[in-house]
Amino acid sequence: MSTPKNVLITGASRGIGRAIATRLTHDGYRVINLDKLEPPSLLKDEEFHQVDITDSNAVKTLLQEITHRAKVLRLVNNAGIIKPGALEDVSAADFDAVYALNLKAPMVLAQQMLPQMRQENFGRIVNIASRAALGKEERTAYAAMKAGLQGMTRTWALELAQYGITVNAIGPGPIATELFTSGNPPNAPKTIKIIESIPVKRMGQPEDIAHAAAYLIDDRSSFTTGQTLYVCGGMTVGLSNAS
Repeated sequence: MSTPKNVLITGASRGIGRAIATRLTHDGYRVINLDKLEPPSLLKDEEFHQVDITDSNAVKTLLQEITHRAKVLRLVNNAGIIKPGALEDVSAADFDAVYALNLKAPMVLAQQMLPQMRQENFGRIVNIASRAALGKEERTAYAAMKAGLQGMTRTWALELAQYGITVNAIGPGPIATELFTSGNPPNAPKTIKIIESIPVKRMGQPEDIAHAAAYLIDDRSSFTTGQTLYVCGGMTVGLSNAS
């Protein structure tokens, strides 16, 4: 039996990250989960490290230990926070917090994993962005960081293509995570309005994002790089009834 391929995923204990981790273990990968929260239970091929990935020194120390004993050539930057608020209500502290987790941490993680990827002449980096990067009310900090993540995705793709490393992003639309559902009950008017705005007329599921991630980290996806794949039920196409 071949040795499972390792994939490091941030924020893989809940929500979209958990769905990605579950899918990838089913596909034969070994998941290394970096999260502040413990998962409900460990998956069959999961290694968990409790860490605050905004602590760059802690991340560097941990990644040195992990890559010293294991070959890790796949990275999914999933962890993130929102801190919603209208422009006049966005505090500098909230902006800095969203920056630290959503934009700086992915860069630090990629930097730490890059030497091993270059040495192997192979790598897969998948950044979980958001449809909010295109603009969304009360998302000044979040939209800015996700747009920045897409910019880094394109830049890294150009820099790293010569080393066999692909870098892509996924832009989820409305996804029915536990967090979303807790604030938006299925039959609530607000939820119904959201669903009606989605061309496919349903909420996305975490597994929809996991399926996209599985494609992008696959060995065979070597000709796809620098792209943002919007998994949004058609919302980024534009309003279907627009004149």
